[in-house]
Amino acid sequence: MQRIDEFRIFYNHTIQPELLRLERQRKRLLLFLFLSTLLIIGIIIVEIYIHVFSITFFLMIVIGFYMVYLMYRVRRFIIDFKPKIVSLILDFIDDDPNYGELSYTAKKTISKKTFLESKIFVTGAQEYKGEDYIKGKIGELDFEMCELSVREYSKVRNRLNYVFKGIFLKSQLSTSIRGSMLILPRVFKQYLSRTTKEFVRLGGHRIDEDLHNNSLFDEHFMTYATPEIFVLGILSEEIQDAILDYRSETGKEIYISFIEDDIYIAITEPKDILEPFIFRTNVDFELVKEFFEDITMILSIVEDFDRHH
Repeated sequence: MQRIDEFRIFYNHTIQPELLRLERQRKRLLLFLFLSTLLIIGIIIVEIYIHVFSITFFLMIVIGFYMVYLMYRVRRFIIDFKPKIVSLILDFIDDDPNYGELSYTAKKTISKKTFLESKIFVTGAQEYKGEDYIKGKIGELDFEMCELSVREYSKVRNRLNYVFKGIFLKSQLSTSIRGSMLILPRVFKQYLSRTTKEFVRLGGHRIDEDLHNNSLFDEHFMTYATPEIFVLGILSEEIQDAILDYRSETGKEIYISFIEDDIYIAITEPKDILEPFIFRTNVDFELVKEFFEDITMILSIVEDFDRHH
């Protein structure tokens, strides 16, 4: 709660002035679009009235180039908006003494190879798109994260189906562990059959009964591990409660895997985070707060695991 209060103060003093500047830019863009629409309508009326092929052809070319320019202006606003706001949010986050400097690259992504090495998703991932790459340190732990949209071809229908859409993170734990573990949302059980079958083929097995009868955790998650891993040494009751709290607070589903020393976390997010609006205001604390909370939540999960080990 205190961190949110601090963030609100930071928002008022640092982020909101930048949003207001961008808001003026958005309103100028809207005015430009409105006047351009009137101009295009006027040109079309002239075309209909004079009905001279050579002039009509020339005016159509002019309209075509003008429409491309309008789309460029809109696209430029959208592309420039997010990096400016995200950079300010990261400036606030890495002021925390437990965080090293965080870097942001709008069009970079975690590699497909890394995504598949998590063993959370067994997929061909024929469509793999990512953006908003963030890299940094939590204490002494290096991590990388980004937004991902992953889809694969359906075997039944001739279309692409979503495999995952949300935030994906990889980090390396400071304490070495032996073996592998998967923590999967039970609500997606029917979509994770390939994942669980492949993990079992590699020597894993269901371990729900080993979790000290935490019926609430078992209600929401399926847990698999290889025989050599010390389950409760990694997934302690405190960690189970923390994961349940994250899920309850956000309403988002969480996937976690430990593969030797690496931890992978995926959090579902159905919409693009912090994408600006064109036809309504973006000066909205809740819009920025959601992105801040998503980032800090996934990083705090890594912190909790490392702190308890």
